[in-house]
Amino acid sequence: MAVPIDEALVRLEAALGTLEAAVTRRLDAERSRADLETELQIMQDDRARLAVDLESASLRVEACEATTRDVEARVGRAAAAVRAVLEEAGAAPHL
Repeated sequence: MAVPIDEALVRLEAALGTLEAAVTRRLDAERSRADLETELQIMQDDRARLAVDLESASLRVEACEATTRDVEARVGRAAAAVRAVLEEAGAAPHL
């Protein structure tokens, strides 16, 4: 027959084991949560940086398109001027 104190010690040890396991799970969960929060912050920073990069690239594309339109207009005017000179000189334009 077990002594009541021995039974109480066995139950206390079991309760302490359960408590230790719960504390370990809780600490693991907190670490995991901290890791997730860090990862989320990194992703948010990346998203903000990419948004800035995209805006910058969009502005460069718009500038390139404006330059292309300007060059097309200048080439068109130059071609017209060459045709006019050739017509005045009596040459047959092949442009």
